[in-house]
Amino acid sequence: MANSFLRTAVLAAASTLVLGTGVALGANSTADDAYAAAAPVSTPALSPTVTSEAAAPEAAAPATTSPVGALFANGSHFCSASVVHSGAGDLVLTAAHCVKDGMAFAPGYHDGVAPLGMWTVTDVAVAAGWTSAADPDLDFAFLTVHQAGNTASLESLTGANTLGIDQGFDHEITLTGYPDTTDSPVVCTGGTTRSDTYQQRIACPGFPDGTSGGPWVTNGVVVGVIGGYQLGGDTPDVSYSAYFDDDIQQLYTSAAG
Repeated sequence: MANSFLRTAVLAAASTLVLGTGVALGANSTADDAYAAAAPVSTPALSPTVTSEAAAPEAAAPATTSPVGALFANGSHFCSASVVHSGAGDLVLTAAHCVKDGMAFAPGYHDGVAPLGMWTVTDVAVAAGWTSAADPDLDFAFLTVHQAGNTASLESLTGANTLGIDQGFDHEITLTGYPDTTDSPVVCTGGTTRSDTYQQRIACPGFPDGTSGGPWVTNGVVVGVIGGYQLGGDTPDVSYSAYFDDDIQQLYTSAAG
């Protein structure tokens, strides 16, 4: 589901932001409004593994090495993201409408614990059509991350999903995301369908604000992220994604180097 504070933002012209030496990206300062409305989340502890029974769409504990995690800014998590395979092993996939300044990624975040610490977003890439017009068919973004003092790549610690291009619309997927108001992910398994020319949907209950950017994964291949139509959906029970075709392939090639 979309972050509600961003739904009206797509009607305004997107601004341009460059982080480090990265690709020009679309961002909107209205994202800061989220933190006034969302329940506060304390700075995550950097402790080891947390385990619990997994259930969908109940809270489910990911493994310490899970490639799925939460995006943080200003001390709160506000969107979801996941590690996608790249040569450097430092690339994270999320929704373009999640992009804002000052982001960090916490892979495997659970119960206030960031088992692998926080990874700073140093570069961001979104499609030009998102920057200029917030095109819902281009609602995806790649984030380059780094952790000071760590010589290991993120992917070597978490594993990664492979980016799936032109995989069709009908899949049995696992959907994962972090609601704004909880410190645990929700997980659902279900079937995807086509909803428009370049949009896909899934009926999975319990995916409210904050789950945007959560990956749609089938057999280790990520074929979507919560976003797209209505910035991911207007109810917590139906989520959308832009279809992954040559547009995201070109963006991935640019971001991965």
